[in-house]
Amino acid sequence: MKLTNESVARRLDEQAGLQRLPSDRLQLFQMRGFCPPDLCAELIALIERDRRPSTIADDNGDAYFRTSETCDLAADLPAVQRIETMLTQLCGIPPMFGEPLQGQRYAEGQEFKPHTDYFTPGGRDFERFCSLSGNRTWTFMIYLNDVAAGGATRFKMAGKTFQPEEGKLLCWNNRLPGGGVNAATLHHGMKVRKGVKYVITKWYREKPWRG
Repeated sequence: MKLTNESVARRLDEQAGLQRLPSDRLQLFQMRGFCPPDLCAELIALIERDRRPSTIADDNGDAYFRTSETCDLAADLPAVQRIETMLTQLCGIPPMFGEPLQGQRYAEGQEFKPHTDYFTPGGRDFERFCSLSGNRTWTFMIYLNDVAAGGATRFKMAGKTFQPEEGKLLCWNNRLPGGGVNAATLHHGMKVRKGVKYVITKWYREKPWRG
């Protein structure tokens, strides 16, 4: 049985080392050192091997809106199984509700302009992405390396900016208490000014994942 958004938040509140951002606008947490260096290195190698240009839903015509590269990480890879187990133990959400793990690579000058992770109800691509598994609920994102300059994640409405740091986890609830989508989760993957940034992202859905 899936957990409610509030029960996931309560579970996260109980996890040692996980800090909740003081905010009445969204549920947003961080944990430093969540992913160990050896696992970060393995995941970076997988992203380097299979990366491809990133895409977006509800394309707005801005060719520079998301300029990163993406990697779909196969579920049978040992490194993927290891991090998936760690995430399940942390949040308690049954794996059946999770999308496949995804990696992202940002070279110098690349970014993901302000966006939300949920699919906008009524948007052009809403039915395509949500008809089978529902909308996204929780996001779990892990920085896999330190970045020489830039590459922060900015939540403008919450007044909080997170700097990339090897192994650091960010997670947030994309929903409001009443079940609607939360516009305050708008966030910006800011431009990398020097170096390369690697992250992995795990999204969970309202219903079991059906691709």
